[in-house]
Amino acid sequence: MSTGSIIALTLTLAAGQTVADVRQLYDAGRYQEVVRATDQAAAEADKRLQFLAAQSLTKLKDDDGARRAYLRLAESGEEDPWGAVGKSAVQVLDKQLEEALASADQAVRLGDSLPESHYQRGVVLMTRRDYGEAAGAFTKATQLDPTFAAAYYYAGLANSRVKRIDLMANNFEMFIKLAPDAPERPEVESILRTIRGR
Repeated sequence: MSTGSIIALTLTLAAGQTVADVRQLYDAGRYQEVVRATDQAAAEADKRLQFLAAQSLTKLKDDDGARRAYLRLAESGEEDPWGAVGKSAVQVLDKQLEEALASADQAVRLGDSLPESHYQRGVVLMTRRDYGEAAGAFTKATQLDPTFAAAYYYAGLANSRVKRIDLMANNFEMFIKLAPDAPERPEVESILRTIRGR
Protein backbone atom coordinates (compact mmCIF):
# COMPACT_ATOMS: atom_id res chain seq x y z
CA MET A 1 0.00 0.00 0.00
CA SER A 2 1.34 3.44 -0.89
CA THR A 3 2.09 6.10 1.69
CA GLY A 4 -0.74 8.19 0.26
CA SER A 5 -3.17 5.32 0.78
CA ILE A 6 -2.05 4.84 4.37
CA ILE A 7 -2.52 8.54 5.04
CA ALA A 8 -5.92 8.42 3.35
CA LEU A 9 -7.00 5.47 5.45
CA THR A 10 -6.10 7.18 8.70
CA LEU A 11 -7.73 10.55 7.95
CA THR A 12 -11.33 10.53 9.12
CA LEU A 13 -14.17 12.80 8.17
CA ALA A 14 -16.49 14.56 10.57
CA ALA A 15 -19.25 12.04 9.84
CA GLY A 16 -16.99 9.15 10.86
CA GLN A 17 -16.13 8.12 7.31
CA THR A 18 -12.58 7.66 6.11
CA VAL A 19 -11.20 8.80 2.77
CA ALA A 20 -11.22 5.11 1.79
CA ASP A 21 -14.94 4.96 2.63
CA VAL A 22 -15.61 7.95 0.39
CA ARG A 23 -13.61 6.37 -2.42
CA GLN A 24 -15.72 3.22 -2.06
CA LEU A 25 -18.83 5.35 -2.50
CA TYR A 26 -17.27 6.82 -5.65
CA ASP A 27 -16.31 3.38 -6.96
CA ALA A 28 -19.90 2.21 -6.42
CA GLY A 29 -21.26 5.10 -8.47
CA ARG A 30 -22.81 6.82 -5.46
CA TYR A 31 -21.64 10.23 -6.60
CA GLN A 32 -24.24 12.32 -4.78
CA GLU A 33 -23.20 10.67 -1.52
CA VAL A 34 -19.55 11.48 -2.26
CA VAL A 35 -20.44 15.12 -2.81
CA ARG A 36 -22.44 15.20 0.45
CA ALA A 37 -19.68 13.41 2.40
CA THR A 38 -17.03 15.79 1.11
CA ASP A 39 -19.13 18.90 1.63
CA GLN A 40 -17.69 19.31 5.12
CA ALA A 41 -14.77 21.13 6.71
CA ALA A 42 -12.66 17.97 6.69
CA ALA A 43 -12.89 17.84 2.90
CA GLU A 44 -11.28 21.26 2.63
CA ALA A 45 -8.26 19.95 4.51
CA ASP A 46 -7.75 16.90 2.31
CA LYS A 47 -6.95 17.30 -1.38
CA ARG A 48 -7.86 13.69 -2.10
CA LEU A 49 -11.40 14.38 -0.91
CA GLN A 50 -11.60 17.52 -3.04
CA PHE A 51 -10.47 15.47 -6.02
CA LEU A 52 -13.10 12.77 -5.35
CA ALA A 53 -15.78 15.44 -5.05
CA ALA A 54 -14.70 17.02 -8.35
CA GLN A 55 -14.62 13.63 -10.07
CA SER A 56 -18.11 12.86 -8.73
CA LEU A 57 -19.46 16.18 -9.97
CA THR A 58 -17.99 15.38 -13.38
CA LYS A 59 -19.77 12.00 -13.36
CA LEU A 60 -22.98 13.80 -12.40
CA LYS A 61 -22.47 16.08 -15.43
CA ASP A 62 -22.33 19.12 -13.15
CA ASP A 63 -19.58 20.90 -15.06
CA ASP A 64 -19.97 24.13 -13.08
CA GLY A 65 -19.67 22.30 -9.76
CA ALA A 66 -16.73 20.25 -11.03
CA ARG A 67 -15.02 23.41 -12.27
CA ARG A 68 -15.41 25.05 -8.85
CA ALA A 69 -14.03 21.95 -7.12
CA TYR A 70 -11.07 21.70 -9.50
CA LEU A 71 -10.40 25.42 -9.10
CA ARG A 72 -10.21 24.90 -5.31
CA LEU A 73 -7.52 22.30 -5.96
CA ALA A 74 -5.76 24.67 -8.37
CA GLU A 75 -5.61 27.24 -5.57
CA SER A 76 -3.02 24.97 -3.92
CA GLY A 77 -0.49 26.81 -6.05
CA GLU A 78 2.04 26.34 -8.80
CA GLU A 79 4.47 24.33 -6.69
CA ASP A 80 1.92 21.86 -5.32
CA PRO A 81 1.11 18.79 -7.44
CA TRP A 82 -2.56 19.06 -6.42
CA GLY A 83 -2.60 22.62 -7.77
CA ALA A 84 -1.35 21.35 -11.12
CA VAL A 85 -3.88 18.48 -11.09
CA GLY A 86 -6.71 20.95 -10.51
CA LYS A 87 -5.43 23.31 -13.19
CA SER A 88 -5.13 20.45 -15.68
CA ALA A 89 -8.68 19.27 -14.95
CA VAL A 90 -10.08 22.77 -15.53
CA GLN A 91 -8.14 22.96 -18.81
CA VAL A 92 -9.67 19.62 -19.88
CA LEU A 93 -13.14 21.06 -19.18
CA ASP A 94 -12.18 24.06 -21.33
CA LYS A 95 -10.86 21.72 -24.07
CA GLN A 96 -7.40 23.28 -23.79
CA LEU A 97 -5.68 19.93 -24.18
CA GLU A 98 -2.12 21.14 -24.86
CA GLU A 99 -2.21 23.25 -21.71
CA ALA A 100 -3.91 20.44 -19.79
CA LEU A 101 -1.12 18.04 -20.70
CA ALA A 102 1.55 20.57 -19.68
CA SER A 103 -0.18 21.02 -16.32
CA ALA A 104 -0.54 17.26 -15.84
CA ASP A 105 3.14 16.80 -16.67
CA GLN A 106 3.92 19.47 -14.07
CA ALA A 107 1.79 17.57 -11.52
CA VAL A 108 3.85 14.44 -12.22
CA ARG A 109 7.14 16.35 -11.91
CA LEU A 110 6.04 17.89 -8.62
CA GLY A 111 4.38 14.78 -7.22
CA ASP A 112 5.68 11.66 -8.92
CA SER A 113 4.55 9.58 -5.93
CA LEU A 114 1.00 11.02 -6.05
CA PRO A 115 -1.25 8.52 -7.87
CA GLU A 116 -3.74 11.22 -8.82
CA SER A 117 -1.09 13.17 -10.74
CA HIS A 118 -0.52 10.16 -13.02
CA TYR A 119 -4.27 9.53 -13.19
CA GLN A 120 -4.91 13.11 -14.33
CA ARG A 121 -2.18 12.76 -16.94
CA GLY A 122 -3.97 9.62 -18.15
CA VAL A 123 -7.28 11.50 -18.36
CA VAL A 124 -5.71 14.18 -20.52
CA LEU A 125 -4.01 11.62 -22.77
CA MET A 126 -7.28 9.65 -23.17
CA THR A 127 -9.05 12.87 -24.14
CA ARG A 128 -6.29 13.49 -26.70
CA ARG A 129 -6.71 9.89 -27.94
CA ASP A 130 -3.13 9.01 -27.07
CA TYR A 131 -4.18 5.65 -25.69
CA GLY A 132 -0.78 4.01 -25.36
CA GLU A 133 0.59 6.82 -23.22
CA ALA A 134 -2.69 7.00 -21.29
CA ALA A 135 -2.45 3.30 -20.44
CA GLY A 136 1.04 3.88 -19.07
CA ALA A 137 -0.11 6.81 -16.92
CA PHE A 138 -3.06 4.88 -15.46
CA THR A 139 -0.82 1.87 -14.83
CA LYS A 140 1.62 4.09 -12.92
CA ALA A 141 -1.30 5.31 -10.78
CA THR A 142 -2.23 1.70 -9.96
CA GLN A 143 1.37 0.87 -9.08
CA LEU A 144 1.44 3.77 -6.63
CA ASP A 145 -1.97 2.90 -5.20
CA PRO A 146 -3.06 -0.70 -5.85
CA THR A 147 -6.56 0.14 -4.54
CA PHE A 148 -7.24 2.85 -7.16
CA ALA A 149 -10.17 1.14 -8.94
CA ALA A 150 -10.90 3.97 -11.40
CA ALA A 151 -7.30 3.90 -12.60
CA TYR A 152 -7.62 0.17 -13.37
CA TYR A 153 -10.84 0.82 -15.27
CA TYR A 154 -9.33 3.53 -17.46
CA ALA A 155 -6.12 1.52 -17.92
CA GLY A 156 -8.34 -1.27 -19.23
CA LEU A 157 -10.11 1.06 -21.64
CA ALA A 158 -6.83 2.55 -22.87
CA ASN A 159 -5.28 -0.89 -23.35
CA SER A 160 -8.34 -2.02 -25.33
CA ARG A 161 -7.75 0.88 -27.74
CA VAL A 162 -4.15 -0.22 -28.38
CA LYS A 163 -5.20 -3.87 -28.73
CA ARG A 164 -3.40 -5.02 -25.58
CA ILE A 165 -6.18 -7.44 -24.69
CA ASP A 166 -4.10 -9.22 -22.04
CA LEU A 167 -3.46 -5.98 -20.15
CA MET A 168 -7.02 -4.84 -20.67
CA ALA A 169 -8.33 -8.08 -19.12
CA ASN A 170 -5.95 -7.85 -16.15
CA ASN A 171 -6.96 -4.25 -15.47
CA PHE A 172 -10.67 -4.96 -15.80
CA GLU A 173 -10.41 -7.97 -13.48
CA MET A 174 -8.73 -5.82 -10.83
CA PHE A 175 -11.35 -3.14 -11.32
CA ILE A 176 -14.19 -5.61 -10.69
CA LYS A 177 -12.39 -7.01 -7.66
CA LEU A 178 -11.89 -3.53 -6.15
CA ALA A 179 -15.25 -2.05 -7.21
CA PRO A 180 -17.78 -4.88 -7.31
CA ASP A 181 -20.73 -2.46 -7.19
CA ALA A 182 -19.43 -0.09 -9.88
CA PRO A 183 -21.95 1.08 -12.46
CA GLU A 184 -19.42 0.10 -15.16
CA ARG A 185 -19.36 -3.52 -13.97
CA PRO A 186 -21.94 -4.93 -16.45
CA GLU A 187 -20.07 -3.35 -19.38
CA VAL A 188 -16.72 -4.65 -18.11
CA GLU A 189 -18.05 -8.16 -17.49
CA SER A 190 -19.57 -8.22 -20.97
CA ILE A 191 -16.21 -7.27 -22.51
CA LEU A 192 -14.42 -9.93 -20.45
CA ARG A 193 -16.97 -12.61 -21.49
CA THR A 194 -16.48 -11.63 -25.14
CA ILE A 195 -12.70 -11.93 -25.04
CA ARG A 196 -12.90 -15.23 -23.19
CA GLY A 197 -15.33 -16.59 -25.77
CA ARG A 198 -18.09 -17.29 -23.25
